[in-house]
Amino acid sequence: MELEELPDLDVDDPRPASQKIANALRAAIRTKKLEPGDKLPSQPELSVRYGVARETVKSALAILKDERLIVSRMGSGSYVRAQTQKPIGLRPHIEEAFTRPHVSIDFAGFSGETLQGVLVEPLDKVRDGRLTPESITVRMLLPDLNRPIGLPSRVSTKEDDPGVRARSMRITRRHTEAIVEAVQELGDLGIVKSVSAEVRLYPAAPLFKLYILNEQDAFFGFYPIVEHTVRVEGEPVAIYDPMGKDALLFHRTTADDEPSDGAQYVDQAKKWFDSIWSTVAAEVQL
Repeated sequence: MELEELPDLDVDDPRPASQKIANALRAAIRTKKLEPGDKLPSQPELSVRYGVARETVKSALAILKDERLIVSRMGSGSYVRAQTQKPIGLRPHIEEAFTRPHVSIDFAGFSGETLQGVLVEPLDKVRDGRLTPESITVRMLLPDLNRPIGLPSRVSTKEDDPGVRARSMRITRRHTEAIVEAVQELGDLGIVKSVSAEVRLYPAAPLFKLYILNEQDAFFGFYPIVEHTVRVEGEPVAIYDPMGKDALLFHRTTADDEPSDGAQYVDQAKKWFDSIWSTVAAEVQL
């Protein structure tokens, strides 16, 4: 959002300038002119925009921070708090992750379809030289569909079905292979010094999805189980299917400079992922 697009101050409002600036920024947040995850203009920029001292701007931001509308990140600035709306946009956080010298993405979920979708643009930007990370590491932890599994399943039996599993395996392979090939290509072309993209399978039904970005941000969402009809071996079959597109993501970060459970949540998410990855998960060669 450009500075000039920020709401003007109400000249008839008798309250202190800090409160009026807070009101203007709050209005921009509530009307989605500043969306969850957006970075606010810097304190010097806001000081110039509203013709006030920097301390006045600082007081205004403190008001919004107390209302839990914004968070401050050390050395980075202030951002609209992501939890101000339920569905968290993963894409801008993925993009931001690729601005770092060393990119790491851990994903646990079902097919990897959403992950592939959000990686296309930043990987293209790396290929074009618009983003220049030194290393990229992607780890994908997926259910082992080579063995009987609780979900997805036929509606008629509510049990595992080899044909349903085979369909899901094809979808999963298509997306994971695309990710692995795109990442490895950046290394083969010498665009990124160090790249790694791995897939491991573990024996559990897909009930949730988890993303961990640069060991700093964790996004978690439950898979709703949806009944729909698909084609299995040419025939229409009603199945119960975990649907990733319907999963709302909840965000926790270690970057907030205010007390929260973010750091503990991200730490426990990493420990869970690493424990599965290094024990019961089996490596897959694509």
